Amino acid sequence: MTIDLPTPHRPMKLGTRGSPLALAQAHETRDRLAAAFDLPRDAFEIKVIKTTGDRVTDRPLKEIGGKGLFTREIEEALLTGEIDLAVHSMKDMPVLQPEGLALDTYLPREDPRDAFVSPAVSGLADLPEGARVGTSSLRRRAQVLVAYPRLEVVEFRGNVQTRLRKLDDGVAACTFLAMAGLKRLDRTDVATAAIAPEEMLPALAQGAIGIERRAEDNRAADMLAAIHDAETGKQLAAERAFLAALDGSCETPIAGLAELEGGTLRLRGEILRPDGSECLSDDQRAPIEDGAELGREMAGKLLAQAGEGFFDWRQ
Repeated sequence: MTIDLPTPHRPMKLGTRGSPLALAQAHETRDRLAAAFDLPRDAFEIKVIKTTGDRVTDRPLKEIGGKGLFTREIEEALLTGEIDLAVHSMKDMPVLQPEGLALDTYLPREDPRDAFVSPAVSGLADLPEGARVGTSSLRRRAQVLVAYPRLEVVEFRGNVQTRLRKLDDGVAACTFLAMAGLKRLDRTDVATAAIAPEEMLPALAQGAIGIERRAEDNRAADMLAAIHDAETGKQLAAERAFLAALDGSCETPIAGLAELEGGTLRLRGEILRPDGSECLSDDQRAPIEDGAELGREMAGKLLAQAGEGFFDWRQ
């Protein structure tokens, strides 16, 4: 099989958001492709595309549309041929792709845990009653309030640099970031502590990079096959099946993590009331090849326990 490889004169274009983390993920994708096919870096062009989620920063995500806010414009550029590949943080990705696009390539997953970040204390348990915790994530908000109802959660959007600046300004006593992002930015010094999944289960697909292409683009498919990480793919098959069955969005607090243990896949999942008044969780194992089915079954079990209106905000 001969692949029509890109060249500096006819570069392959990779679309991404413009944050430092998004660019780091695009650079990792470019470097892996260049190494796999012995190509120079300038055989690839990284194109920054501003998304709705990047433009609207003064309102909670749930008010402006939920999942898709950080992907829609990039996918439109992919469909029109403006770019050849789209590089995404998988925790931002809706479970359904637009017609004509395929998402079946994942890079090796980074640390999926959340990072606790505070200039003053070592953990949530050390915060005094009424202390402000900053986060824009409904998942993290609900998880904090389930465990520590004495704390106050305030809206806290922005990239790593913006959130650190808000901490310095005293907007909140602490916040959370993804350990994966800090590692990719070489900023693990920012983390006060990594939070064990037993204490705070991460977002589904957190730490994973996905690369999207046009479904009929055989050249892209052949090139991406060389850098796909099968282990990450198996984890995400379970996690995204769980998410899909729950109809998850930025308006539904959902968490989960799949881990491979020999020939077995362990899946932990939880759903929470948005106000943090209740959390339902499950922890099961199945053969790796049954991961997606396990995700769907776990979602059905939790939804049955939850009953109608579980994700509605209580007044």
